[in-house]
Amino acid sequence: MSDSAGNRSAPEAKGIVLTHGSMCYGMVDAVRKISGADEDALEAVSNEGQGPDQLMQMVMRAAGDGPAIIFTDLQTGSCALTARFVCRDPGNRRAIFGANLPMLLDFVFHRALPLDELVDRLLEQGRTAIHSFDTERSPDGHRTSAGG
Repeated sequence: MSDSAGNRSAPEAKGIVLTHGSMCYGMVDAVRKISGADEDALEAVSNEGQGPDQLMQMVMRAAGDGPAIIFTDLQTGSCALTARFVCRDPGNRRAIFGANLPMLLDFVFHRALPLDELVDRLLEQGRTAIHSFDTERSPDGHRTSAGG
């Protein structure tokens, strides 16, 4: 990959969204529709109907040889175990458990960052995107007084 000046740059990370059932397809579809991301940025992989060896082969093939982040829905279960195994040699791969849509959107726009920096950024983005709606709390999170 080269930048506009023709300088060789590091390859962009590939994202693999590995989930139970069909959740991965919906997440990848939403990211593509919202961001206009290239199809090669994120790949959906479901554990549905896959044995451990089949799932491992699918994820390894999807990750390829370049930098990759495997996003799972949970930190336990077959998807997480597969991600941990695929990332056992941390050189070019990382796993993020508990992926959410804001995190995946941030990934497609910043996947050229160095892998460690990208993972830190994505974890922060994923955490800060989680909020609740409570009519008794002000926007800064503090409880408002009853009636006022």
